[in-house]
Amino acid sequence: MHPLMKRARRLGAPAVAALLLSAAANAQGVSPRQLVEVADLGELAVSPDGSRVAFRLQQPSVERNTHDTTWYVQPLDASTPARRVGEGGQPLRESDGASLAPAGVTWSPDGRFLYYRALLDGRVAVWRARADGSGARTVTRDAADVRGFRLAADGRSLRYRVGATRQQMRDAEQAEYDNGIHIDATVALGQPLYRSGRLDGRAATQRLHGGDVIRSPLLAGVADRWRALDLATGNTREVSGGAPPPVSPAHARVAPFKAWKLAWDAHAARVAMLVHVTEWQGVGPRPEVALSVLAAGKGARPVQCRDPLCTGKPITAIQWRPGHDEVLFTVTDADDSQAQSIFRWNVASGRVLPVVRTSGLMNGGRGVPGTCAASAAALVCVAADARHPPRLERVDLDSGDRRVLFDPNAALAADMASVPVQRLHWQDAAGRRFNGLYFPARRAAREPAPLFLTYYRCSGFVRGGVGDEWPLATLAGHGISALCINAPPSVLDAVTRFEIGRSAIESAIALLSSRGEIEPGNVGMGGLSYGTEVTLWMAMHSHTVSAASVSSIAFSPLAYTLMSLSGEPFFSRLRTYWQLGDPAATPAQWKRLSPAFNLDRIHIPVLMQLPEQEYLHTLDYAVPLIRDRRADLYVYPNEAHQKFQPRHKLAVYERNLDWFRFWLQGFEDPQPAKAGQYARWRMMADRRGAALPGQAPD
Repeated sequence: MHPLMKRARRLGAPAVAALLLSAAANAQGVSPRQLVEVADLGELAVSPDGSRVAFRLQQPSVERNTHDTTWYVQPLDASTPARRVGEGGQPLRESDGASLAPAGVTWSPDGRFLYYRALLDGRVAVWRARADGSGARTVTRDAADVRGFRLAADGRSLRYRVGATRQQMRDAEQAEYDNGIHIDATVALGQPLYRSGRLDGRAATQRLHGGDVIRSPLLAGVADRWRALDLATGNTREVSGGAPPPVSPAHARVAPFKAWKLAWDAHAARVAMLVHVTEWQGVGPRPEVALSVLAAGKGARPVQCRDPLCTGKPITAIQWRPGHDEVLFTVTDADDSQAQSIFRWNVASGRVLPVVRTSGLMNGGRGVPGTCAASAAALVCVAADARHPPRLERVDLDSGDRRVLFDPNAALAADMASVPVQRLHWQDAAGRRFNGLYFPARRAAREPAPLFLTYYRCSGFVRGGVGDEWPLATLAGHGISALCINAPPSVLDAVTRFEIGRSAIESAIALLSSRGEIEPGNVGMGGLSYGTEVTLWMAMHSHTVSAASVSSIAFSPLAYTLMSLSGEPFFSRLRTYWQLGDPAATPAQWKRLSPAFNLDRIHIPVLMQLPEQEYLHTLDYAVPLIRDRRADLYVYPNEAHQKFQPRHKLAVYERNLDWFRFWLQGFEDPQPAKAGQYARWRMMADRRGAALPGQAPD
């Protein structure tokens, strides 16, 4: 008998139907691997004559467990396909595992070359690629990695900055290994200490610099040294004066305005500014900004945009339209899954006109910050929404017409065309408004489906929530509806913040249950970072969730001890956002927030898939849960806050899929390699003393 049917013998008829539908859907649904290997686009730059755009493609590979990056150039009129012009090397990433350090792409003034930073052959250098695709080569050959560079206005030279040499970093790491690592406020306790994380493409010893979270290489604190390179001769010299002077004489006049964002029009010596106009003592985006322009000239005063389309709006990005008196600005709607619209403000006339309105992102396909690349006639944007993976689009600035220039994810987009996604809006009993993206389950009949939900941010092409760990489209294809909820801007008080999250979740469950779409007693939840905190809050304070999956820490006395050596940066953050101090000084708040003091309230199974950098912080509550068969813990080596390695991403996706199908559907994948996990999970189920969904009583 087929293993699927052996399992089905223990299930009722509705569950058997669901299993058979799911088996049929496997061949045509969106797979976890497809979501892991989505290609991303970024670093857009329009050529000096406005006729071409340069961009970088990043493509994960599960097979080789790496990310490939490639530079392309394409005409804005799409008269020819994109041309590959050079390798981008391994992505330059920040220590959180998610943020990409910019490559700093720059066109030469004559439009013949592209300059960019790339990690190739074990070093970060400045490369130059011919825009016609005829070749690329490194132009800096420094013993130290290049931290940043600037091309001269005439294109004949460039200045770049470096820190410690690669050999100096290796020697410093080895010296610590040989002599012992001195523990001080810069050491990130709770993770391996010697070459314990990947930075700049290699296993590197890490240190905390300027805070209690962000890690940097051991000698990152070495001051910048600037060097000038003659591109014709290859001669390099030290630059004693440091960085080049600012490009605009108006910099000093801008400082008093405390601008959040600036966009310089170097040709007209003027600057567009976004300035926060209200104090904001909460968590999340500040609610209101003012858009203005400060012109050149002594005594000039800012000219503020007064049109209704630019006042009281959540403007998140600004840039100048080349050769025009127009500022292009992006509005990001927090009440609609960060859907973005772009407008143009004519500074001379004061008139604002819409350019494009979308249901997703137009700024890079991932996070909210960022802009499109602009020519005088068009924008070039990376567009992405819930059903469409990232693609490169040209948007005409006058007509708003959109045209796809480059689509590396066309096959996945075709598969996503059959995945229904709804932009969901609802209110709780207090009248608070919430929104998210809802993936209804594929079902054989109209019986209510189980529900998985994640809580944090849901912008652009949502693969698996923040951190990309729960494959939403895949879950829906296997009969589990999935909901990604956008956390609203909230107050600093932690209990209030988490209770708002609970209200958002419980009211969404009530709404979908009232429609007959989901089973209110068969709900799973997962989240990263803030999403982990809210997931564990639900496990401790709500009866609406029946299985959970987390990928980050929640604060506990052990985490406090490990992080407290960082001193005031850590203590200040803890006081501000969680109202926590030393556990002995603020015991009541610790008992409210920490799972370590609420173990008796956690009655649901919890899957923990944590990075090696963080898992030790959880052991004072994870170990008791594991011993009591309420939790299952996996740790991913050489991973930071957000996992980065494609094989790890795939393993996380697949295990989360298995986890929620087991607890919400009573389904076990018959693959022999998974027998061990199911044996543990059955023991956890037996400990709970309750039958799995659809399972007939013994």
